[in-house]
Amino acid sequence: MIWMISSILFVLLCLALIGISVYVGWQLTHPQRKPVDASPDDYGLHMENISFPSRSRDVRLDGWFLKSPYAPTDANPMTVIMSHGYAGTRLEKGLPALALAKSIVEAGYHVLMFDFRNSGKSEGKITTVGFLEKQDVLGAIDWVQEREPSKICLIGFSMGGSTSILAAAEERVVLGVITDSAFSQLSPYLRDNLPVWSNLPRFPFTPLILLILPRLIGINPHRVDALAAVDHIYPRPILFIHSRDDEAIPWSNSEGMWSRHPDAFELWVTQKAGHVGSYHMQPEDYTQRVLAFLSKL
Repeated sequence: MIWMISSILFVLLCLALIGISVYVGWQLTHPQRKPVDASPDDYGLHMENISFPSRSRDVRLDGWFLKSPYAPTDANPMTVIMSHGYAGTRLEKGLPALALAKSIVEAGYHVLMFDFRNSGKSEGKITTVGFLEKQDVLGAIDWVQEREPSKICLIGFSMGGSTSILAAAEERVVLGVITDSAFSQLSPYLRDNLPVWSNLPRFPFTPLILLILPRLIGINPHRVDALAAVDHIYPRPILFIHSRDDEAIPWSNSEGMWSRHPDAFELWVTQKAGHVGSYHMQPEDYTQRVLAFLSKL
């Protein structure tokens, strides 16, 4: 009798753990949308509302194209495509992205800002932390090539940085990439840091979520591998920006990618800034480094 009760309690416990893991994993891939509640008008920027398909053609994405009135007329201009972080929007409010975009536009570069799938005003019902979002960045590249032919540089923050690396590895038209607080490999990152996002104890929930979730939503986190992708970008340049005090994504992620090709890549490590917090701490230095990188492309 005691053995039967123990067995039932064990089964119920396992079911409860699995249920919690499925629920939290589902919440992480279906984060609540944040509003796009600021406008380039607030920064004195002229915008064109744009919409384009992801390269995978399964969703349409919403964004802005900020055409620089200072772009050179006697040379091939450049468009900077910005990609935001997990569960955010094109605004990337931690910076804010529009403040950085204003500086880039005033320096003579066009800027494209957009919402990833399942974010802001874009279509989609699932967030895959780079697996499908790579197709969204490629869709933005397609829009630029078709509508505003120009040189292209990618700037991405957190998930957007990793995703930009994945996209640039496949698209040779991209001349360079700037990442801020990017992770290098999704699977090892989640294995080591999932409690930061799930707010659950590492054991038993992290292995359970990583076992169940990919099968539940049909993604392969091992294919979100920016560390391998940088080899396909080289010798094109990448600027890695990361705070040594980032508690969400350790700065060693950027260091590991930079160290693959330090002859072509740059690494700027800041201090005392939170996740994607370097611009907020040092806006002038941050802007100068970004513009210096763009000027060399």
